[in-house]
Amino acid sequence: MSTLTYPEAIGVGLLQGVTELFPVSSLGHSILLPAVIGGKIQQDLDMTADGSSYLAALVALHLATALALVVFFWRDWVRVVTGLFGSIRHRRVQTRDEKLAWLLIISTIPVGVAGLVLEKALRHALGKPVPAAVFLALNGLVLLGAERLKRGGSGRRRAGHAAPVDEPGLDPAVASDVRLTRLGYGRGAWIGAAQILALFPGISRSGVTMSAGILRGLHHEDAARFSFLLATPVILAASVLKVPELFKPENSGVLGPVAAGSLAAFVAGYVSVRFLTRYFETRSLTPFAVYCFLAGVGSAVYLSL
Repeated sequence: MSTLTYPEAIGVGLLQGVTELFPVSSLGHSILLPAVIGGKIQQDLDMTADGSSYLAALVALHLATALALVVFFWRDWVRVVTGLFGSIRHRRVQTRDEKLAWLLIISTIPVGVAGLVLEKALRHALGKPVPAAVFLALNGLVLLGAERLKRGGSGRRRAGHAAPVDEPGLDPAVASDVRLTRLGYGRGAWIGAAQILALFPGISRSGVTMSAGILRGLHHEDAARFSFLLATPVILAASVLKVPELFKPENSGVLGPVAAGSLAAFVAGYVSVRFLTRYFETRSLTPFAVYCFLAGVGSAVYLSL
């Protein structure tokens, strides 16, 4: 039976930490890169092989990336949790933090239900290199389509939630929360439901969520922020449900490499979210769209030869 080495685990951890947050699909890259490299790496990093420890390792790496998001947005999550408990205690939804808390909960429900029903079936049916390459190319088209439609007017900004909040001295994160809470629960749920597409290997969770946000009129920086906030509870919940698999007797030999890989994923995830929150203040999804399309088509052709 193949096993995961320390260099492989650290390499996959760095890959996971970056590609989970960049709009380029972590699962797609986790499937494609080993297949393209081939050899022992392909054997060790094959999640469809009987007795493979790779899938269990990916669970821990996802958890580490989610923890990086929690650390980066810890002030926001303190406000959200405080708002949620305040709303429950007083049986009301009035303040900004209370509205944001319920917006995140309602927007997470669709992908939570879909994940429980479809995730395992889709992973087994499509968790192979060529389908992942095709979906990676489609991910590029989704990102590019969102940018084109926005410029063409289909993603025109709705009055209120897309306009900058002009309040002197207001913290940028708080200003973004104000704009997000003006979305409304229906639009928020629509954006959150876009994460369902990420169940297909090669489709990026952050990419489709940002695309949906942009099409609902959000600025790129607000769409990215909402995407990262939405992803945190989803990744945490999915990881916690699957973490026990990592402690099965057959996976005991990979706990050391997985710990090293998780540390790499945490660091890479933290650096990535720090970079992306600044990047999307002035830039678009277009470079990622071009990369995904070319990488997906190129991988599909290479793996089909």
